[in-house]
Amino acid sequence: MENGTHFRTCHLCEAMCGIAIEVSDGEIQSIKGDDNDPLSQGHICPKAVALKDLHEDPERLRKPVRRTADGWQEMEWDDALDFVANRLHRVRQEQGRNAIGVYLGNPNVHNHGALIANPSFLKALGTQNRFSATSNDQLPHMLANLELFGHQLMFPIPDIDRTDLFICIGANPMASNGSLMTVPDFRGRLKALQARGGQMIVIDPRRNETASHADAFHFIRPGTDALLLMAMVHTLFEEQLVSPGHAEQWLKDADLVRLAALPFSPEAVSDHTGIAADTIRDLARQFASTPKAVLYGRMGTSTQAHGGVATWLIYTLNILAGKLDVPGGVMFTQPAVDLVALAAMSGQTGHFDKRRSRVRQLPEFGGEYPASTMADEMLTPGDGQIRAFVTIAGNPVLSNPDGGRLERALADLDFMVSVDYYLNETTRHADVILPPTAALERSHYDLIFNLFSVRNSAKYSPALFERSDDARHDWEILLGLAHRLERLHKGGQLPLQTELGWRAFRQLGPDGILDLALRSGPYGTDLGPLRPVARNLADLITDLFPSGHPLHGLAELSPVYRRWSELPKGLSIRSLKACPSGVDLGPLQPCLPERLFTRDGRINLAPRRYLADLDRLHQLLASPVSEDLQLIGRRHVRSNNSWLHNSQRLVKGKDRCTLLIHPKDASRCGLKPGDMAEISSAVGRVVLPVDITEDVMSGVVSIPHGWGHTREGTGQSIAAAHAGASINDIIAADQVDRLSGTSVLNGQSVKVRLWRAERSRKRA
Repeated sequence: MENGTHFRTCHLCEAMCGIAIEVSDGEIQSIKGDDNDPLSQGHICPKAVALKDLHEDPERLRKPVRRTADGWQEMEWDDALDFVANRLHRVRQEQGRNAIGVYLGNPNVHNHGALIANPSFLKALGTQNRFSATSNDQLPHMLANLELFGHQLMFPIPDIDRTDLFICIGANPMASNGSLMTVPDFRGRLKALQARGGQMIVIDPRRNETASHADAFHFIRPGTDALLLMAMVHTLFEEQLVSPGHAEQWLKDADLVRLAALPFSPEAVSDHTGIAADTIRDLARQFASTPKAVLYGRMGTSTQAHGGVATWLIYTLNILAGKLDVPGGVMFTQPAVDLVALAAMSGQTGHFDKRRSRVRQLPEFGGEYPASTMADEMLTPGDGQIRAFVTIAGNPVLSNPDGGRLERALADLDFMVSVDYYLNETTRHADVILPPTAALERSHYDLIFNLFSVRNSAKYSPALFERSDDARHDWEILLGLAHRLERLHKGGQLPLQTELGWRAFRQLGPDGILDLALRSGPYGTDLGPLRPVARNLADLITDLFPSGHPLHGLAELSPVYRRWSELPKGLSIRSLKACPSGVDLGPLQPCLPERLFTRDGRINLAPRRYLADLDRLHQLLASPVSEDLQLIGRRHVRSNNSWLHNSQRLVKGKDRCTLLIHPKDASRCGLKPGDMAEISSAVGRVVLPVDITEDVMSGVVSIPHGWGHTREGTGQSIAAAHAGASINDIIAADQVDRLSGTSVLNGQSVKVRLWRAERSRKRA
């Protein structure tokens, strides 16, 4: 790699910040924000600087390793891929295809190579026992997208750059840089909002980093967000504030929502939520009366017992108040690679509850079962029991509920393989670890996060460093395994046409496929004088073929389609290389009803599965307010799940893995500053330093997620030296949102008491 400054996108979180990396003599000298990036405009967070640490980490695996009686031993790539494929095939032959399980971690969505190769690998595995981080994260949003708009990837995005009121519930974008809202420099955008006279209101069980900059803040009890939101819906109808605006012509069943909200008056929900009835009414009034307003919710509203209904109600409130598909409200992106349209063209708009998991009968979503039932499927005997397991870029022992039980299940498998470049709390159970190249050794394009961006843009980053001769990209690993598995399934040989297809796939690679998608998309090839002819041809095709036909879809997606006539043209990898800081494609634009994928072309405001689930919400309202301590998670801007704790610059300083507890609760539990507390539940216990603060609501305790590097046999010494404790060791996996199957990560009951070393020794 030549000396100088190289421009790139930071891949560590959803924000897509542009970075400028100074390289000299093959080493990174500095990492700074790229002032010319159209989306981030020079902003970066502390995580970006750690890219140097990740790239240079001597503990990062660089060759395949196999577990032996004498420890981990390196393997050659072909030997490793042959060995893994043969072991997986043997399990499939002897115990059936569903005896194999697979888990996809969050890093996959930051990697266009893995995204493009994973479908072929999953097809070759052939198992129905598929899992991912989705059901511990954004599943309620994807379900709401599917039910209301007809497509699981139709995410409504806050148009924060033009809004005048931003209501944030159960989210902390100041620490996360946005979540399902790609928003680099949230602080700067918030300042701009407030400078133009706008306001931000935060509602959360903790006065978090975002709340400290809010114009108003309200505590809410964990798990009661759906009650608050339903009371706001009640107020809109009661005070005749419902005004859907131009979306009204596509709405149906608004009356069913009105009837459903009748029992949930602000007065009825006030005690449970901890928010005064007058405050609830004022929130609803202010939201409805502000022309440009957004209601945004994330992890706190998603990963709770009523996460499905709460997320539906967030969407419903935005729609009823006229904030959908209008500038300053919630809008839909038009990315350069339109995964929404591409998926719809192939009939893959999403599906839910087509089948149920074997042990706990939990619903699938998009072909995946909830990750909270992985251990059940491994430990429970019977047809379809998982005996071989594949993890791809994930660490579910730390990120999945009841991590202790999951690691016991992993240790009991017949075979396990991990595609990962760290020996971590999960991969330590693998028989083989296949390490891909590091992020700076491969090209980068954000296929997924451009779907969530608060502004349309496109940016391609070539590999910064050349990989070594004996390194493999993750997509090469996945395709290599898929090809071998397909051969084994077919008796050792594939038809010539199929073999040629595999060869073409490998030669084209993710960048070749990406280039085709860019050129054929809305911002793609500019045909110059041939454009009128091509446009007429596109019109003819859309007239001749029905909307579900692939040719109709290709014509509508093409750059010559009349709907895209005002968009900039000429995007390709080549053109993006000429603009290393990225290309601005403009603000979000209204796009309904063309972007609706429901069968009748209307927005289904009252899906029956949500109405049926309201019985549970009535039960919550009729129950006494719990006096148990309720556990919530939290995140920090210098952390990202469990990925970044082997970087000294990100873990140094004050211990961040502490128990936050309100002074009243600390006194009740006999805790003082400097004490260690034992936090326990039905599934486990952890011990943490006490941090007594009024920034958490009374009755609530908080532990950050992603820590717990206490397991033996890992290969991350810095992380182990700053181990902390895993919140998931005390979160029960059997608690899920019954509607969606999403894990309940916020709002489980725990007990807290003073930890004494002598008591612990006696127990041992």
